[in-house]
Parts: sequence; structure tokens; C-alpha cells
Amino acid sequence: MARNVEFNEEEAIEKAMEVFWEKGYSAASMRDLTTAMQINSSSLYNTIGDKHALFVKCIKHYTESHMEQARKRARAARSPLNAIINLLNDSVNDIINKSNSCMIIKTTFEIANDDEEILGILKYNGDNTYQLLDSLLQEAKKQGELADNADPAILTDYLLSLITGWHESYILHQDPQRLRQMAQFVIKQLSQ
Repeated sequence: MARNVEFNEEEAIEKAMEVFWEKGYSAASMRDLTTAMQINSSSLYNTIGDKHALFVKCIKHYTESHMEQARKRARAARSPLNAIINLLNDSVNDIINKSNSCMIIKTTFEIANDDEEILGILKYNGDNTYQLLDSLLQEAKKQGELADNADPAILTDYLLSLITGWHESYILHQDPQRLRQMAQFVIKQLSQ
């Protein structure tokens, strides 16, 4: 009988998340995952469950940590508009400097249509992201940082769609300057 190995679950989730992020859900094998996590398969099954249960934990960890980071950056900004500008610039920097595309976007296109649980996690994250950005835009409008006729709800949808499009653009063209120019164009439009 195989001996179960005790392990730090949070560290193991981080390591498994990197495998899923790089390879995607379908291409990540149990061997890839347990090797990265430095545990045996019985330890994984006994503590976390199967590959799907592990992926659920990983995608929750990814979305929650990214949302917390975005909220923290927004709170530290000088103004709501500055927080939005930081969010846009952070998105561009992440797209350019991280070796893998956004795990949320990859997961959305790979399995979300066929997996209700994953779809629910991604939708929850999307709703939280929308609420954060919308509240920043509303506050920016209140403080006179946006035009009086600006519609925060439409701007929120627009900015979220742009960021998703930037991921695709970078995957296809690998052109950092192009991304930076698009971001600066949008920032200039918001700042007028």
C-alpha cells in the first residue's frame, strides 16, 4: 500500500495551478500535476480529490488572488481614474511579461462551455471584476474625472472587452508596442 505524503496544500495548489496554466486542463496529466506538486497520486486523491477537483481549487485560487490584488491596487491609487489607468497598464504588463496568457481566458475557451462548475466560478469572477471597475468609473465620474455624459456601465463592458481582445492580439502578433499604444489610446480617451 502506498504511503500518503503530508504536504502543504496551498503550495501544492500553486504548483498545480502553474501546470494547468501552462498546459490547460485537458493536456495536464495526473503525472504532470503530482510531479509538480511533489506528491504521490494517492495523497492527491485522499486530500483534494481527482483532477477536476484539483482544477476547481486552482481556478478559485487564481481568480481570488487576482481579484484581491486588483482591489489592493485600486485602494492604493491616488484617485478612481488613476486606479483604472493602473488596472489597464497592469493588464498590458501582465500580457506582455507573463509567459502564459490569462488562465481565466484560457479556461473560458477550453472548458467553461462544458463545465457548469467552472463556468460558475468564472462568471462569479467576471461579476466581481465588473463591479470593481464599474464602481471605480462611477466614482471617477462623481469626482469629475470623467465627462458628465460618460456611462460607467457601458465603459465597464467596453474596457473588459478591450482587455480580453488585447490577450488575443498579443497571442497573434507578439507586439508589445502595439498593446502599449492601444492602452495609451484608451487612457487618453478616458482622461479627456
